[in-house]
Amino acid sequence: MELISKLLFWVANSLLIPDIILLLCLFVRSLILIGGTYNMYMTKRKNDKALDQLIKDARIDDLKAALPDKDNSLYMGYLRDLLYHPASADYSDFLITKFENEAEKDVSLSKMLAKIGPVLGLIGTLISMSPALVGLSTGDISGMAYNMQVVFATTVVGLVISAVGLISMQFKQRWYAKDVNNLDYVSRVLNETTGEPNNEKK
Repeated sequence: MELISKLLFWVANSLLIPDIILLLCLFVRSLILIGGTYNMYMTKRKNDKALDQLIKDARIDDLKAALPDKDNSLYMGYLRDLLYHPASADYSDFLITKFENEAEKDVSLSKMLAKIGPVLGLIGTLISMSPALVGLSTGDISGMAYNMQVVFATTVVGLVISAVGLISMQFKQRWYAKDVNNLDYVSRVLNETTGEPNNEKK
């Protein structure tokens, strides 16, 4: 039993360094995600101001003219494809479904950060608590203080990663839901204009 306990202790301690490396990598990735989400917000705010009323009024020709030429965002790419492709209910359904899949793929990073951040933080906390308790029992205050620093650092970094993932996920899900609604509405207007019946989604 003692051998098994020592083996488990050795395995757990060996995971501390990979855990900290992963936390640092994900922290850097979360900082990049903050920048990307902010850029997406500014771009979307500008485009919504220019296009929302045109979409609402179903002014297709004006909408085509108002599309930004240099915007290669996911939504603009699919809206441009929808407007310039010959109207077809089947193609519209295919395009919107594909957009939903691409949007889910983009949001998956935020979901992963929101879930795995606290897990890695907790792993680092629990691993570092063991030598901290050993230092407390042996009177090694400096060793205990160092390990407690690791305990708090891994917890904080893990929670920050999770917060970034959760907040960005909430924003992106709301933005993409609006984009899907706009694409669906534009496709219906285009199909009605050409006289092709719309396929109702189940």
